[in-house]
Amino acid sequence: MAFVDLSGDGGVQKQILQEGSGDETPSSGCTVSLHYTGTLDSDGKQFDSSRDRNEPFEFKLGQGSVIKAFDMGVATMKLGEKCVLKCAPDYAYGASGSPPNIPPNSTLNFELEMLGWKGEDLSPGSDKSIERFVLTPGEGKKTPNDGALVKIHLVGRHEGRIFEERDVEFNLGEGEEDGIVSGVEIALEKFKKGETAKLIVKPKFAYGVDGNKELGVPANATLEYTITMNEFEREPDSWKLDDAERMTQAKLFKEKGTNYFKANKFSLALKMYEKSRNYVTSSDTDEFKQFQLLIYLNKALCYQKLNNHDEARDACNEALNIDKKNVKALYRRGQSRLALGDSEKALEDFVAVQELEPENKAALNQVTICKQKIKAYNDQQKKVFAGMFTKFATSDKQREDEELSRQPDVMKQNFGEWRDDEREHEPTR
Repeated sequence: MAFVDLSGDGGVQKQILQEGSGDETPSSGCTVSLHYTGTLDSDGKQFDSSRDRNEPFEFKLGQGSVIKAFDMGVATMKLGEKCVLKCAPDYAYGASGSPPNIPPNSTLNFELEMLGWKGEDLSPGSDKSIERFVLTPGEGKKTPNDGALVKIHLVGRHEGRIFEERDVEFNLGEGEEDGIVSGVEIALEKFKKGETAKLIVKPKFAYGVDGNKELGVPANATLEYTITMNEFEREPDSWKLDDAERMTQAKLFKEKGTNYFKANKFSLALKMYEKSRNYVTSSDTDEFKQFQLLIYLNKALCYQKLNNHDEARDACNEALNIDKKNVKALYRRGQSRLALGDSEKALEDFVAVQELEPENKAALNQVTICKQKIKAYNDQQKKVFAGMFTKFATSDKQREDEELSRQPDVMKQNFGEWRDDEREHEPTR
C-alpha cells in the first residue's frame, strides 16, 4: 500500500502494513498503547524499540508529550493496525536531533502496531468512572464553566439499547432538574462548541444502585452517552465583575436557591446558595457581610433538611462569626448540636436565644428538652456506675471467699504431734 501524506506538506507520511479492525480511532486525551521500532531513514539503523524492552509504549494522545508525527499518525490508527510513519525532521527531533542515536535533521521511520487505547479520564477521583472519546473535535479553546447555559443533543445507551435521545438546554450544576446524570454534567465542562464525544459513565455518576425504572436502566448500570455541544454561554467570572454586578449575581443565585428549597430540592438549593456566596466573598463591606450571613443561615437550614447536622453546625458557626448574637444562627446551631447528641452545648445555644429574646417560646421548649435529655443521661450514668460498684463489690467478696477456702483449717490438726510430712522440718538440736 502506498504512503499517504498526513501533514499536507510531506512531513508525515503513513503506509499501512496491516489493516486494523472497526471504524474507531483514538481521540485527543486518550491513553494509547502501542509497540514501535524506530530507524534512521538514511541508513536503516535502529535507534529505539519498545519490542526490545518487551513493554508497550503508552502516552496521552494530542497533549504534546511525544513528537508531532506520533500525535498526528497515531490518531489515524485503528485497533490492531500496523503501519510505517515516515517523519521529516520538523515533525521529529528537528535540527538538534537526539544525541547520540539520532543525528541533527534526521528523517525517521517508525513501524507501529496499535494495541489499544483508553478514554480520557474526566472523573473527579481519576478512577476512570467517566471516560471521554472525542468523535468530532470542537472549535476554539473555550469550554463552559459551572453555571453556564448549555444546549446539547444527547443520546443515552445501555448495552446498545437507546433509552433516551433529546435536545436539552440547562445550566451546568442544575442538570438534575432536567434528568441529566452527574457524570454528564462533569464531562460537559470539558466540551468545546461543536464537539461530539462518546462518554462511558460508571454507575456512581449515573443512576447508581437504584437505576431508573422509567428509562429501563437497571441498578448498577454503566451507561454510554453520545453528546454534541451545540452551543453554550459561560457564566460571568466573578473576578471580572464590579461589586454591584457581583451582588446582582449573588441575589440571582440566592433566589434560585430559595425556589429549589421551596420545591424540597435541598441539594440543588445548597448548590445555588454556595454559588451565591462565592460572589460576595471578595469584599468586606457591611452589605456583603450581611448577605453572606443570610446565605450561611440558608445553608444551615438546607443541611438540616438533609440530616447533615455536622455541616449545619459549621454553617451556623460561620454565621456567628459575622454576627455572634444572631438568634437564627444560635437556634439552628442548638438544633444541630441536639441532633448530634451534644445536649449541654445545645442548651447553651437555646439559653443564649432566651437571653436575646425572652419571649421566644420555641427556645423555651428546646431548653426543656435539653434539660430532660441531660437529666436522663445523668440518671442512666448513675445506674451504670451503681451497677459497676455492685459488680466490683461482689467480685471482691468472691475473691476473699476463695482465698479463705485455700487456708488450712488448723482446728482439725493433731496438736503436739508431728505429721510425716513435717518430720524433716524438725528444729535442729
